[in-house]
Amino acid sequence: MSRPWNLSASRRGFLALAAGGAALAAAGSGAQAQRVRTAARIVILGAGAGGAAIANRLSTRLEGAQITVIDGRQQHWYQPGFTLIAAGLKPAHYSVSTTGQWLPSGVNWVQEYAAGIDPDANRITTTGGQRFDYDYLIVATGLSLDWEAIEGFSLDMVGENGISAHYAGPEHAELSWRALDRFTDQGGVGLFGRPATEMKCAGAPLKITMLAEDIATRKGTRSGSQFIYNAHNPALFSVPIVHHRLRQIFGERGIEARYDHVLKAVDATRKVATYATPEGDVETGYDFINVIPPQRAPQVVRDSGLSWGDRWTDQGWIEVDRETLRHARYPNVFGIGDICGVPKGKTAASVKWHQPVVEDHLVSELQGREGTRRFNGYTSCPMITRIGRAMLIEFDYNDNLVPSFPGVIAPLEELWISWLMKEVALKATYNAMLRGLA
Repeated sequence: MSRPWNLSASRRGFLALAAGGAALAAAGSGAQAQRVRTAARIVILGAGAGGAAIANRLSTRLEGAQITVIDGRQQHWYQPGFTLIAAGLKPAHYSVSTTGQWLPSGVNWVQEYAAGIDPDANRITTTGGQRFDYDYLIVATGLSLDWEAIEGFSLDMVGENGISAHYAGPEHAELSWRALDRFTDQGGVGLFGRPATEMKCAGAPLKITMLAEDIATRKGTRSGSQFIYNAHNPALFSVPIVHHRLRQIFGERGIEARYDHVLKAVDATRKVATYATPEGDVETGYDFINVIPPQRAPQVVRDSGLSWGDRWTDQGWIEVDRETLRHARYPNVFGIGDICGVPKGKTAASVKWHQPVVEDHLVSELQGREGTRRFNGYTSCPMITRIGRAMLIEFDYNDNLVPSFPGVIAPLEELWISWLMKEVALKATYNAMLRGLA
């Protein structure tokens, strides 16, 4: 497969900074907090980014606690790498490790999935029929990708006939690169977009769009290609200032934006996609299409009674306080990560800031006092705009930009340093977070 770029030199030049970033992340956890003795039974549902990180933090902080992690997944996926894989910049194995290597010794890892959650009885039932009673429950299940909601689509299509679906996992991201590589060789119409539900990393659909356009430009096929981004509402991004900046970039690069277009169906035989719009369904022919489905809470969570009753009713996110991440009706239940029903924060960077909040409130209660930490909605999106350039966009619940490096890294500028933070340093920081060090 052709890759008309070489960034190895810039990568090598940044490795020392990446290592320093990991050390800084570890140091950022501050002095070792005092250990707390307790016999509390704590169950963590999910061993992904949120579950592994909080398991490490609590096992370090608590002495005598019975910590049980329930998750049947044997692989851990570094999901921020999927876009890089789908753009031909990383191999599939870049995002793959094992679940067990991130879990601390001393916790009970139950290698099954949750089949039932009973928050009234404080009990979890697994797919293998085991039952676990808890004093505290931390829900960190992540979300489910509803591929069946896209009529005519199935994952076995990915990689052929111009079909891409990089959200499905590392192998599918690599298959997606095959389809994108062919498309940017040959030209034609490329369709991109996002679902109307809440979703993890809402910047990823925009990133793959701009990377595809850049790859076609580098290959010299741009003039024979049309790039169309289908936004699910009247904006490209939920933060107004970021929307306006992206609209400017799209205009400069000839990427067409279609608003209020939500993918409903794919006809792979005719190579036609159907979108729901306020004026009715519309069909668009394609040579390449990146499919990202609606995203919802796992069924076991939706059936548990933990979901919001009057918000996101079609999606099932759990009803937590947006600042403390404590459940509104079950105070011994907390949420971490994508499963939380809060207005912002379905990113790995948000998970990093969920951790100290949940730890503080849970441990404080065990000590007989009130927790003080608050989550402000911090969300980070290293918005890749082309190979070698990105914008480091960070914002909160109020759509304020909250840059980590004010005066050093301009959040709305396409910078090399922002690209390298995404392409090299971010994974080291992510791994530190999994260890409970960031």
